[in-house]
Amino acid sequence: MRFWGLCAALLALGGIVMAQAPAPRADGNLNQVMRGILFPNSNLLFDVQSNDPETFGKRGSGGGASASYGGVYTGWMIVENAAVALAEATTLITVPGRMCENGKPVPVNNDDYKKFAEGLRTAALEMLAAARKKDRDAATMATDTVATACFDCHDKYRDVTDRCGA
Repeated sequence: MRFWGLCAALLALGGIVMAQAPAPRADGNLNQVMRGILFPNSNLLFDVQSNDPETFGKRGSGGGASASYGGVYTGWMIVENAAVALAEATTLITVPGRMCENGKPVPVNNDDYKKFAEGLRTAALEMLAAARKKDRDAATMATDTVATACFDCHDKYRDVTDRCGA
């Protein structure tokens, strides 16, 4: 009987420990997340429109990390990874407490902002599905969905003076 009581207590304690996971925190402002993750990865996706993904990731020449590690990931894997980065970044751009470059809080509670972030996730997952199939036509069409998702949010929050966090 004591054994089952001990097991129940340990399970309850485990549930308490698991429930206390640390909350995500924002270490950079929204513009830094955009420039560091979304901008370079969305441009890799847009490159599918004019270049064959099978040629992506050629090893660079010279020194440094970009030359040393260029070519480790190649072809469609680059497109898949960029799509995953965009999908995962939607979580980062909705972390409470993140600030805009202008010092105002990111409007993570605004319904339209949530909708824009979800639109980006949907677009990224569409691209991911196309990349996994190595379907360049579908990937090219998905770039349109990605561009639309970016435009919708930028039109409301970035391309209007001092709007982020408004």
